[in-house]
Amino acid sequence: METSGYTTAGGIEVEVTASDVPETMLEDVVTTLGERRGGVLSSGMEYPGRYSRWHLAYVDPCLEIVARGRRISARALNARGRVVLPAVASCLLAAGKPTGEPTADHVEVHVAESEDILPEELRSRRPTVFTAIREVVAAFAGQDEHLGLYGAFGYDLAFQFEPIRQVLTRAKDQRDLVLHLPDRVMVIDRKRETSKEFRYEFTVDGVSTRDLPREGENVPLPPTPTELPADPERGTYAKVVAAAKEKFVRGDLFEVVPGQVFHAACTDPAAFYRTLRKVNPAPYEFLFNLGEDEHLVGASPEMYVRVNGDRVETCPISGTIARGSTPIEDADAIRTLLSSVKEESELTMCTDVDRNDKSRICVPGSVQVIGRRQIEMYSRLIHTVDHIEGRLRPGFDALDAFLTHMWAVTVTGAPKTWAMQFIEDHEATTRRWYGGAVGYIGFDGSMNTGLTLRTAQIRGGVATVRAGATLLFDSDPDAEERETELKASALLGALATVGAGQRVEVVEEKTTERPGEGVKVLLVDHEDSFVNTLADYFRQQGAEVVTLRHGFPATMIDEIAPSLVVLSPGPGWPSDFGLTGLIEALYERDLPVFGVCLGLQGMVEQAGGSLELLSYPEHGKRGRVRRLGESALLEGLPEEFTAARYHSLHAKQPGVAGFTPTALTPDGAVMAIEDVERRRFAVQFHPESILTAEGGAGARIIANVLRLCRTSR
Repeated sequence: METSGYTTAGGIEVEVTASDVPETMLEDVVTTLGERRGGVLSSGMEYPGRYSRWHLAYVDPCLEIVARGRRISARALNARGRVVLPAVASCLLAAGKPTGEPTADHVEVHVAESEDILPEELRSRRPTVFTAIREVVAAFAGQDEHLGLYGAFGYDLAFQFEPIRQVLTRAKDQRDLVLHLPDRVMVIDRKRETSKEFRYEFTVDGVSTRDLPREGENVPLPPTPTELPADPERGTYAKVVAAAKEKFVRGDLFEVVPGQVFHAACTDPAAFYRTLRKVNPAPYEFLFNLGEDEHLVGASPEMYVRVNGDRVETCPISGTIARGSTPIEDADAIRTLLSSVKEESELTMCTDVDRNDKSRICVPGSVQVIGRRQIEMYSRLIHTVDHIEGRLRPGFDALDAFLTHMWAVTVTGAPKTWAMQFIEDHEATTRRWYGGAVGYIGFDGSMNTGLTLRTAQIRGGVATVRAGATLLFDSDPDAEERETELKASALLGALATVGAGQRVEVVEEKTTERPGEGVKVLLVDHEDSFVNTLADYFRQQGAEVVTLRHGFPATMIDEIAPSLVVLSPGPGWPSDFGLTGLIEALYERDLPVFGVCLGLQGMVEQAGGSLELLSYPEHGKRGRVRRLGESALLEGLPEEFTAARYHSLHAKQPGVAGFTPTALTPDGAVMAIEDVERRRFAVQFHPESILTAEGGAGARIIANVLRLCRTSR
């Protein structure tokens, strides 16, 4: 037994006692969680460099933090929680206004929205319930690697950052966040071959938890349900796929991940968790008793966000095929999966969006794909997975990393905001926990969270299982419907059992020249999912970048005084964003302008040109781009190169009003336009995509733009 102590950044005294315990204690905790609050997190997968086997459990936390919309509360769950609550209460009160008189057991505040227009780089610092969580983490900050907040983060939390028009009715009992502060944590570490229990004592304002009992209130086991909700009728999901295809054609969406819901009875969550771990081991296995007759049980294959020090990791999964019955059949399935253009496009888009999310808060150039289309095998499915890392910029932390990815493109789609609106408009019920995350926020600055996939929410003895599929224009409705059923089958099978008793690195060309030094870039974000990666490319060239979401007043252009304005890609048509008016305001100020995809389309329309729809949408696809003679924008690139296409619209040929077309695809779509004299340039492809990285093409184009914007007139 070892005892140590320290004082947190907020002045809370912490005493830690570590002792060896038998591994059987883990099973004792699992059993207890049927009727007591707490949680178990475990990993049943071993992937070198990515996942290792570990188990962590706690029971009877001393305090819980719950959010419902913009209301966030803290409640003491026992006498020990009443000692700690004043420290947590002061954090909540610093973040919002109280909704009632705080008591010795409970405090609740409302965190109001801000009317300020903030740069997208500060998206994660907008006032939300996470403002209160950040205060708590700061108050308890210390070096202990296991003390922190454990629990679940609901899907609707994203709506505090994105303007989603809510269509579905939210249940009165819906909670958007439940986090526990445990004072007793058991950890089994397979690498270190240790099994330890850590017990914590807290002293707040001179009052200590020492000698106070650790037990909390009992929570009844789920009852036997009298009736189960009806599962979706066959063909229902196919209709959603058809609706999504219309959005792909118009260019509103690149991909989207709607789900459908299945139900089964579950009166023993602990037995369900044990069965699921056995039949469907996964990197993120979990059982949470959240109180209020609610359990979460899952075996998620996908990391959401993991942070150690300044390193941020994610592992987006997209690309799915059913396993065979033999290793030979598995090998054939893997070959089919890896040769599928559609499945590659799915993962490409997910990775491009993920890189974009990191670029908002990571050191320029540090966001790297360190594993490409790697195979992960589960009980019934084979997935392709990318492994991505970045390094946090000074001033950003694990919560910034968590929030900038909200929510993963693999459960929403791209562009995220428009995909989330489609999901809200077309799913039958609210997602609640599905598509959110489970895990912990460490008070030492670390974080480890998994996406809430392959998860059952258990309430009233009914297990609700939601499963989705990634839809593209070339999706087959019946096949996608079968995929949702296949994904849900592992959990449904486990419930039925309980009821019956190779590395590819993408390295972009680096140059010593930094033509962006001294250049201030205003990047206009048209609700696109890659804008932060685009900003990162400019920062790598030495430029200062300020990103503003579209719709800002024109006076802000003068306040920022940019040397270059970049019009980002985006869904829909230029008219959806009023691009003509903005472009005219920029031209009036004689500012250099660079447009990407939607930006190009807006510049063409403003110049009197016209747009038309492609006969076949090109989203996340490789495109061969051919230069047309001399091109200042494409200088240094070969006459033909590969670039990423994400578009349904394109400028009509022949002729683009006021510009010279300088690149085309083999099918005649305009890929680049230039007006060198007036310093106006645009491309129809994505220079920041991993598909445009070959030979450093994307970085070269950005460097060319920065050099050209410096040219005096």
